[in-house]
Amino acid sequence: MKLDRRKDLLGLRDLEREEIELILDTAVPMKDIIKRDIKKVPALRGKAMVTVFYEPSTRTRTSFEIAGKYLSADTVNLAVSTSSVQKGESLRDTIKTIEVMGFDLMVMRHSMSGTPHYVARNTKMRVINAGDGANEHPTQALLDMYTIRERKGTLEGLKVAIVGDILHSRVARSNIYGLGKFGCEIRVVGPSTLMPPEVEKLSVKAYYSLEEAFADVDVINVLRIQRERQQSGLFPSLEEYANLYMVTPESLKKAKKDVLVLHPGPMNRGVEISSEIADGSKAVIDEQVTNGVAVRMALLFLMMGGSKSEIVA
Repeated sequence: MKLDRRKDLLGLRDLEREEIELILDTAVPMKDIIKRDIKKVPALRGKAMVTVFYEPSTRTRTSFEIAGKYLSADTVNLAVSTSSVQKGESLRDTIKTIEVMGFDLMVMRHSMSGTPHYVARNTKMRVINAGDGANEHPTQALLDMYTIRERKGTLEGLKVAIVGDILHSRVARSNIYGLGKFGCEIRVVGPSTLMPPEVEKLSVKAYYSLEEAFADVDVINVLRIQRERQQSGLFPSLEEYANLYMVTPESLKKAKKDVLVLHPGPMNRGVEISSEIADGSKAVIDEQVTNGVAVRMALLFLMMGGSKSEIVA
């Protein structure tokens, strides 16, 4: 099975477990490339990719670009803020213009859920969803899963707590869809106002207390409080939220001793996570960033048809 048979990666909801395993397995030698003095292989020489981000990004956009360059693909970033989008060009016209330049693959982030799906239906380019509204962020979940598997040795049957703004979080949804395929017990915890309606339909257990949610868990994934997506009145104040839901050394006491703490970044220190935890031994936040490059390298490699022998060339 090869991902080059799947034109696009738009989410983890419809991705097969075997496809996820293929991506994670391929990311292992990709991480070895990152550790080399010369971080360059010719695996995707002659291929061209473009990143199109309608929302700000540091980690995702940069890691996709460097992933492409490590694999020798020609990589271009379309700066939407200085493009013809600002002159009123429609999304469809922008995409068609990019397509006829000869790009093989587009990485897209957009504030509206479903936009990468629309683009994928209207272009011959392969499309990777780098985050669409509050829908999905598949590559973030893949790098989270890679990080967990690397540290724990397996994904099978782990207890994972996702804490924070579940309602607005595309990271939470993709993690729920992905980890669910490995039989994980997934707990979501946060204020009731930040829980999706009928949250139980996501096959998770909902909690409203960190103490209860963290009991005997293997992994805690701390979500950023997304101030840019907040509706007024969802909680009284950031201070109130921090008092109840900030992840601190005290709140981890009932978790397993070897619990891993993840965060997709950027962090709001002192709101959803304390500096003691963010900078402590249980956190794998910096590792997530490195692993994000490896996972995105693997995905680009698989989707643009690289052969296994080229990975170590």
